[in-house]
Amino acid sequence: MNNASGGALGFLHKSHIVAEPGFNRWRVPPASIAIHLCIGSVYAWSVFNQPLTRELGVVASSADDWSLSSVVWIFSVAIVFLGLSAAFAGKWLEDVGPRMVGVVAAFLWGGGFIIGSLGISSHQLWLIYLGYGVLGGCGLGLGYVSPVSTLLRWFPDRRGMATGMAIMGFGGGAMIAAPVKGWLLSIYAKAPDFLGAQGTVTTVVENGRVFAETAMGKVEVVIASAAQAASFGGEAGVYVVGTGETGAAQTFLTLGVVYFIVMILASFQYRVPAEGWKPAGWQPKPVASGMVSQNNVHIDQALKTPQFWQMWIMLCFNVTAGIGVIGVAKTMMSEIFGSVMPLVVTAAFASTYVLMISVFNMVGRFFWASTSDFIGRKTTYMCFFVLGTILYLSIPYFASAVATNPAMIYLIGFYVATMIIFSMYGGGFATIPAYLADMFGTMHVGGIHGRILTAWSTAGVLGPLAITSLRQMSVTSAINDLAGKVDPAAFAEKFGAPISQLQELMAAKTVTIAKLMEIAPEGTIDPTPSLYNTTMYCMAALLVVAFFANLFMRPVKEHHHHDEPELQAIPIE
Repeated sequence: MNNASGGALGFLHKSHIVAEPGFNRWRVPPASIAIHLCIGSVYAWSVFNQPLTRELGVVASSADDWSLSSVVWIFSVAIVFLGLSAAFAGKWLEDVGPRMVGVVAAFLWGGGFIIGSLGISSHQLWLIYLGYGVLGGCGLGLGYVSPVSTLLRWFPDRRGMATGMAIMGFGGGAMIAAPVKGWLLSIYAKAPDFLGAQGTVTTVVENGRVFAETAMGKVEVVIASAAQAASFGGEAGVYVVGTGETGAAQTFLTLGVVYFIVMILASFQYRVPAEGWKPAGWQPKPVASGMVSQNNVHIDQALKTPQFWQMWIMLCFNVTAGIGVIGVAKTMMSEIFGSVMPLVVTAAFASTYVLMISVFNMVGRFFWASTSDFIGRKTTYMCFFVLGTILYLSIPYFASAVATNPAMIYLIGFYVATMIIFSMYGGGFATIPAYLADMFGTMHVGGIHGRILTAWSTAGVLGPLAITSLRQMSVTSAINDLAGKVDPAAFAEKFGAPISQLQELMAAKTVTIAKLMEIAPEGTIDPTPSLYNTTMYCMAALLVVAFFANLFMRPVKEHHHHDEPELQAIPIE
């Protein structure tokens, strides 16, 4: 027996999961989809933001509760570790096979939730970062890459469709996870002890904290509004801190156990094809463009080729641009159209819009990856970058047009443009493994795919950073422009300070665009719908760069190819 396949965990090694003759290859995609549905729930992280910021106060945030800014970065940490772990695990995947990698991913992803649950119940934020962010992020990376090279070998006739099926699950994970997480939170939630309406309870403030006198002594409390208490079946008034449950800890624990079980069962469905296997009757078709190689490039050698870095740029910029819209999509919809078309763009409309983002993200992964089997990977990415650039540039047009003429056509145009963008965002993820297999062969594609996912980690940081900084620049510019148009006396009366103190008032968030519009001269156009124009222009510019990276893609030079006799056969015993 090969040393690599020995030991207590030898039964997980790829040498022990070689498919028998007659094995149905269609048994592998459902296992891949199941794992990706589990790890794809990371996109529904925002469901936990509010419960985590109210873990002690429950109905409202208490003094010791975590701030929103301290919990939102947990998601970013998970995405960063996804890319880093995929980069390191890809090569290991080629050595040990998909079953062992899938099992380890199950322990990390499921275990990350369980450790996160301990962090929530003990109110230790670092444990959530360690569990969900670091360990869970590593589970994301391993789970993401585990099926890719296996599916490419099982479906050499439909590479794009095969990877599209699996990675479609990742895009759809949030669509399923968001309502499930909300349901679990509602089951486990428990309202804190209610002391009475605000006017009937004597409270004192000490060092910013609110306390109430009770028969048991002085206790810390929070004062909840009717809206805050309603979700827990309560009423407005005074609640005792630390006596209720948001349900977050129990939800984490439940999900950790469920995800672990599903991913373990799915991992044991993995099989690898025997050496030399191919679908019955299938023969590789010669490709006139030479963009589909029949040779293999080693994972370490791939990093020395310009093609790898061209694809790295393509993936990074496509994802950065996609995050640029996804990160602000709901806000854009509300700010651009909510004020001018309030009867159409309601809260329910915005919620449906967010759901459709997940749908198009998911469907786009399968559609574009499958389409690439027929039109080619390079042409598919040309569609992403040419069509994407046009669509990104159309968003500022729709925003500016609707500000002066609130017609339904502009809302429809914005909706369609963003949905196509979301489909191409997902399509870029799903098509890249097949593109890599075309360029570098299938022998090391799992490892190469893992390395290129560092582009995702980079985009996960670059995208949100670009969005926030560019939008803030637009806000600052709009406020300065409006302040120059308003009457100084009206400004001083409105804000209680002269216009010369504008910068200080902006820093304190006292002066806003909405408040300035209240005293702006009649006929002044509200700049709010245009706040995202700069962001969209920059995202379009990124796609132009990516377009040229793809345009100059050429087959890998022959001196990068090599044969590996030691990998020509997988030892069974």
